Amino acid sequence: MSPDFKAFSDGELAALTLSGRQAAFAEIMHRHQTPIFRLVRGLVGNADEALDLTQDCFVSAFGHLRKYDGERPLRAWLSRIAINKCRDWRRRQKVRQFFTFGAAATEQEWEAVPDDSPSAHDSAAGKLELQRLNAAMADLSAPLREVLLLRTVEGMTQAETAAALAISGKAVETRLYRARTRLAEILAEP
Repeated sequence: MSPDFKAFSDGELAALTLSGRQAAFAEIMHRHQTPIFRLVRGLVGNADEALDLTQDCFVSAFGHLRKYDGERPLRAWLSRIAINKCRDWRRRQKVRQFFTFGAAATEQEWEAVPDDSPSAHDSAAGKLELQRLNAAMADLSAPLREVLLLRTVEGMTQAETAAALAISGKAVETRLYRARTRLAEILAEP
């Protein structure tokens, strides 16, 4: 009889995976795939790319699981991998754009990102507001957008966000304040 992996902590699941129990890693993926996908989708703005990058994140995590410190939050470690994957993806996009003279993500691509909240689909005003918010988020610099997504959307603590971004807690506070201020400025513009 196999153990109920739902009862194990993330650190225990990582240890079981390293000992050859791959079903333990399936539980890790089950626990963390949705928040990691949301984070990646928020950073790249394209659901299809986000799905690929989320898979890359978990493949990389599996390959580097020996580097994970079981005493620290696994979600922060996975978020760090996801953010690095997104940064690499963005760099590759810029190179592709340079060589193809292409444009950045279009407004239509942002509209194609599925939204789980029913209010955006219930009214035209909600849809318009969502478009404004997506455009405003896209205008934020990557460091500000990352902190805002981790703290506000993903609900990570300041310490978890700091660990995920490899910055100090004070830097998280400062970036979050700047992100909210800048977002308010952008949204206040006519």
